Amino acid sequence: MLIVGAGEVAARKLALLERTGARITVVAPQAAPAILERAAQQALTLHAREFAPTDLPGMRLVIVATGERVLNRWIARLCESRGIPVNVVDDREASRFIVPAIIDRDPVLVAISTGGTSPVLARRLRERLEASIPRRLGELALWLKELRASARRQLRTLDERRRFFETLVDGLAARRWLAGDRRGARGEARRLLARSSAAPAARGEVTLVGAGPGDAELLTLKGLRALQDADVIFHDRLVSPEILDLARRDARCVPVGKSPGGAGLAQSEINTLLIEAARQGQRVVRLKGGDPFIFGRGGEELAALAGAGISFSVVPGITAASGSAAYAGIPLTHRELAHGVTFVTGHEEAEAQINWAALARPGHTTVFYMARARLEHIAARLIEHGADPARPAALIAAATTSRQRVLTAPLERIAAVGADGALTAPALLIVGEVVSLHAALAWFGLEEPDSLTHSA
Repeated sequence: MLIVGAGEVAARKLALLERTGARITVVAPQAAPAILERAAQQALTLHAREFAPTDLPGMRLVIVATGERVLNRWIARLCESRGIPVNVVDDREASRFIVPAIIDRDPVLVAISTGGTSPVLARRLRERLEASIPRRLGELALWLKELRASARRQLRTLDERRRFFETLVDGLAARRWLAGDRRGARGEARRLLARSSAAPAARGEVTLVGAGPGDAELLTLKGLRALQDADVIFHDRLVSPEILDLARRDARCVPVGKSPGGAGLAQSEINTLLIEAARQGQRVVRLKGGDPFIFGRGGEELAALAGAGISFSVVPGITAASGSAAYAGIPLTHRELAHGVTFVTGHEEAEAQINWAALARPGHTTVFYMARARLEHIAARLIEHGADPARPAALIAAATTSRQRVLTAPLERIAAVGADGALTAPALLIVGEVVSLHAALAWFGLEEPDSLTHSA
């Protein structure tokens, strides 16, 4: 490897490259004390002169850090013409590779890169992660490598071995190793391996997980852990690709949702899929948008699992009503405006169960799920039962995502406003005096003022 330049920046690059074990040559008229010291220790070859094209033959990689832009780019062009990867410090356009910020817990390495757009940001992220990644993590990785042979001998299948190591890494054995108690860690690992090898074949289980209203960052930590552990994930249509990307890479993702009025699996078919997967010993996640117990048929699925003798658990999610309202700046309750809130499905088959008179009362907020297709009917029924035609209403589409849109209008006009063809599903309707706060409290998805947009 060749480093052109020998100042403080070059010294920092040298400290990183030395860990690779490569032979390093440095070319520069003057060198920083750290580089002179390493040269004196014969850790590198130092040529105290200007760079020459004859320095390039035989080099596998070049880092240019002279501080002179014209010289740096000339060297970069020479490297490119010879097919040598080159990194020019603080010059993304002239570089052909980027040096990431590294957290070294050999053999565990964490690389953080911004693609050369902001080395300072990458460095700050590294500083924050450094504090949270244990110093003995590399030693733990080497110990886990030692355990693989014993696990292969004593555990029958790949799934059993994976679950053994997951339990070990998440449990007491790993904590003791990271704390420096190797003897205690080894004893705990032996006990865990003995229990795992003597245990009957693993029984499957189902975890019902609420994916939240759309934004992947609103998924709970417990929900994320369930996705990381799942063997198979049955997910609804409204679950975003960003959330599915958080699943374990080898997990099988099976879509089971349907679009409004479109074809899809019946609920009984979904129940059967969950039961069959669990009976095969798999860890199953049933992933639903919002919260599975609010218009998500979560209770029906758990009843089917209970009837089949399948173990299950539930990870609640932020419901669509709560997430939509929060991101639209519409409090669902407010001391002067609303003392209660009701969630109602907009489906026609629920019509007979709706107490329209109660929903029409002032001082109350109503959130209608899946209501866009019946906006005109809902508004007419509320007004028919005493709601003020001027009562504020809001239609929120694709809430908490970059595509979020919020349309507000008096109740008597919300259907006309909702006819906007550009409005994408899913959409929620909120009716109540609290909608009047949207204009003052809206915060998400708004364009920044020019003074902020153009500031560096």
